[in-house]
Amino acid sequence: MSEVSTPGATATPAASAALRAVPRSGWHVATVAAARRETPNASRLELEVDGWPGNAAGQHLDVRLTAPDGYTATRSYSIASSGPGTRVTLAVDKLPDGEVSPYLVDEVRAGDMLEVHGPLGAFFVWAPVAETGDARPVQLIAGGSGVVPLFAMAQAHGDADDPVPFRLLYSARTPDDVYFAGELQRLVGASAPFRLDLVYTRRAPEGWRAPAARITRETLEAAVFPAAEQPRVYVCGSTGFVERVADWLVELGHDPRSIRTERYGGT
Repeated sequence: MSEVSTPGATATPAASAALRAVPRSGWHVATVAAARRETPNASRLELEVDGWPGNAAGQHLDVRLTAPDGYTATRSYSIASSGPGTRVTLAVDKLPDGEVSPYLVDEVRAGDMLEVHGPLGAFFVWAPVAETGDARPVQLIAGGSGVVPLFAMAQAHGDADDPVPFRLLYSARTPDDVYFAGELQRLVGASAPFRLDLVYTRRAPEGWRAPAARITRETLEAAVFPAAEQPRVYVCGSTGFVERVADWLVELGHDPRSIRTERYGGT
C-alpha cells in the first residue's frame, strides 16, 4: 500500500468522531507471535507490539528492516485487526521485486523482532454507529490483498454487533487467493448484517454461479448498495482497480464525498 486519497472529500461529523478516536502513532518493537501462510503468495503475521496504543479498523503501519550494513527499507502495510489490545495482525502479499515483502512472507518466523511505526491513517477508518452516529449502510469493495483493511472493518462490525448493513464485494484470482476465507464466512452467519459477494477473475469453484471474469460496471451495480441508499463506500486495491471502481460508482450516482479509497503499489 503506498497511497491514501479521497479527492474532494470533506470531514463529516461521523468522520470527525472516528478521527478523534484514532490512537497516536509512534515507533515500537514488535515480536512475531505467529506466522503462517494466508494464501499461496501471502503470509499472516501475528505481532505482539510493545507499547502499541491500539488502532482503529482500516489503519496501517510501517515496517522498517535494517541490514547489517545499516541500510534500511520501510514499507506500509494495512492492519487486519483493530481494537485496544497490543496484538496486531498483518497479511502481507509477496511482490517478486519487493525489498520487504519477500522477507516478511518467506523468512520471518515466530520469535523474530521487527520495528513498526503506527498506527497510521485517520481517514480510511470505520467505527460502529454507537461511536459515530452514522447509520448509513457500508459498502466495502476489495481487489486482491486490498481486502486486508476492509476485513478489519468487517470484523470490527461483527465484534460490535453493529446494526448497520455491511456488504463486501471482493475480487480474487482464485478460491485459493481469498484472504481470511474462514473468518469471512463466519461473519456472513453472524448476527451483525453482513453480505459477501465474491468475484473470481481467473478460476472459479466448480458450479460457481458465474464464470471467472473481472468486475465490470454491471456486476458492480448488481452487487453494491444503490446510490439512493446513500451508502458509505470504502474501496481498496491496486491503483487501476480503485480508479476504475471509483469512476463507475460516480457514474452510478454515488456521492464522491461518501467514497473513500486506498491504493497499494510496489512494496
